[in-house]
Amino acid sequence: VTFLGNTNQLLEHRLASWALLLSVMIIFLLYLMETFQHLSSLNGYVIFLLLATISTGSACEAPSSPLCFRQDEDKNVYICEWDFNTNETDVTFDLYFNDSSEIAYNDKIGDIKENHIELGDERLIVASRVDMWVKARAGKSICTSPIWSGTLEHTVKYEPPQNINVSWLRNDLSLSWESKYPSLAEVWFRKDHTESWEKRLMNTTNKAPMQILLVVNLLKNTAYQVQIRQRSIQAANPLWSDWSPVVMVPAEFEQPPLVRSTTTLLNGTRQVNLTWERMPQAAAVTGVTYIVDVTQSFLRCPCNTVGRTGKKKSHNTKLNRYTVYVSYSAANITVTARNAAGLSPPAVVHVPAASAPDLKTCDETMLDKKLKNDVCLEFYELQDADLIPERVWCLTSENTTNKRKEIKDSKSTCSVSVTDMKDYTRYLYFEHKCQDGKPQTRKMCLYYKKEGVPSKEPQNFMTVSDTHDSADLTWKQISYEHLRGFLTHYKLCTVKINSQSKPPECINISASATKHHLKNLTPATKYNVTLAGVTQTGEGPVAMESFTTLREKPFNVWISFGLLLGFFLFSIFCTVVLKRIKTKVFPPVPKPVMPDFSLRPPESEEMWERKEEVHEVTLHRLIPDQKPVSEATVLKGEWDDEAGRQVEKDGCCSGESDDERSSVASGDDTLRKADLKGLEQVETELAMLIYRNGLVFDVKSESL
Repeated sequence: VTFLGNTNQLLEHRLASWALLLSVMIIFLLYLMETFQHLSSLNGYVIFLLLATISTGSACEAPSSPLCFRQDEDKNVYICEWDFNTNETDVTFDLYFNDSSEIAYNDKIGDIKENHIELGDERLIVASRVDMWVKARAGKSICTSPIWSGTLEHTVKYEPPQNINVSWLRNDLSLSWESKYPSLAEVWFRKDHTESWEKRLMNTTNKAPMQILLVVNLLKNTAYQVQIRQRSIQAANPLWSDWSPVVMVPAEFEQPPLVRSTTTLLNGTRQVNLTWERMPQAAAVTGVTYIVDVTQSFLRCPCNTVGRTGKKKSHNTKLNRYTVYVSYSAANITVTARNAAGLSPPAVVHVPAASAPDLKTCDETMLDKKLKNDVCLEFYELQDADLIPERVWCLTSENTTNKRKEIKDSKSTCSVSVTDMKDYTRYLYFEHKCQDGKPQTRKMCLYYKKEGVPSKEPQNFMTVSDTHDSADLTWKQISYEHLRGFLTHYKLCTVKINSQSKPPECINISASATKHHLKNLTPATKYNVTLAGVTQTGEGPVAMESFTTLREKPFNVWISFGLLLGFFLFSIFCTVVLKRIKTKVFPPVPKPVMPDFSLRPPESEEMWERKEEVHEVTLHRLIPDQKPVSEATVLKGEWDDEAGRQVEKDGCCSGESDDERSSVASGDDTLRKADLKGLEQVETELAMLIYRNGLVFDVKSESL
């Protein structure tokens, strides 16, 4: 009757267009009622209520079936949750549950404001199978969810993995998160958001309180995106957890940062500027933090670098540069890059102890004085010339004057015990102070707790060259481990052998010297030379060497003769060169050619005393039709007359024929012509100069 009354009320408020639809629904409901009449279970009743709710024309969407579970096997609190989509603001939920074996008894937890609730096991039925559903009230609408059936104590749903740690083991990716129980995990990963997800299902490894998952065969130099969900492997009815947030896995650091450093001295403090190159992009996708650690001999000397937890203070920066301050003692600076996948190999910058070329001995120390909180002392045990310590000793204000104990610090390489400091051992003494948070070295010198004489003599003492009156000596310095004190000088003594009456002559040589030149020695004499190192305590063992000076040789005559000969040859060479130069610069005046005349001896000596007579000679230009009048012409005419007379004479005597004479005459004409040509050439040469009795006269040429 109630059902029909409600139907009549709906028909009154609905339009006629809904009449047919409602009739069909009523017929369908009646059919269902007849179908479920033989069912007396709660399921049929709930389904009937659900269909009745739908038949009332509700506009809300039914919630999802409720899920009730524990988040691990040890908890007694259950979480029930469901999904519900609505635009209504005022929504309440009622949670119903009942033992599946009972029909009429229903438990209800009502007026739930959210789509989840936490319930203790005392409010639920956990040991047996139950049916659970949710009824949502959104405004005037009521929606009922499907029924969920199961045993609550068998239902476990883990929380999604949180705070996932990632690291690379070669090409395998290690994932770990906090969880007490091993589980079955589903891992999704991809290289880029544009690629599809790859899935792997595997069991975790339990290392309480962490669960570890190893994803093999990936590329460690590539960045990945990872998501994980898990479920129990112990519960009878495990549920998958929600997905974890997407985790970015950067590539592994394969190389340490490439660090460069510059050091500047600042009044007892050294400023070290560090710069390095940025790491590869694949390793920096989640950001990179650089860790700078400064390690000196003792973490509390002079500025405390230990935090409250007892751990060393580190300097973190996201930039690719950093500035640190260190004292004059040696320091190691490490720079390490860190990303979400781990740490890079450290880059170590070694800053050696500050060099001091004028390093002196300590005139005063604070070894027996009470130290202030910001002052500390440091001693380097040195075995050689380098300032690299074999052991480091530290004194701070924590070690009182009366009780200086050995410092036990795993982070420190510095120890303190005055009684353990060695005698006759060289130490480099530092006096540090913390000034404005920066370590400052106020004093640096060499120190011996107790001095002695050298335990060894200078090594390799020998004579490298000698003459008749001098010699050169060389040696190696005494090693620092055998000095046993500060070397003030070397003592060098010389003495003649077979001259025992004379005491040795000794001189002091600089402590830094390794050679010496002896002079003013006696020729052909044997000497003994000793050398010893001297400290403030006394003289050490001596090194001895013997040598004999050469005999003094007389001056070599052959050498002087050779020098004279060389000088003579050199003077000849210079003379020849000068003459050649004079010839080139001042050429010689040509001498006249004097013909060789065979003069008839004079009839008397008075003829030799005849004075030279000078005649004026006039040369006339030759004219073809006239014969030139000159001395040469006169001579030629005389020669022709004699030749004619000789020919006539020969002709008369020989009786030759006219033909022969004519031929001779023609030959004579030819010779005359040739002679005339020769005479013309001679006259041309005489036109310039005429030599007479070895003198040169001016020549005047006049034309007739």
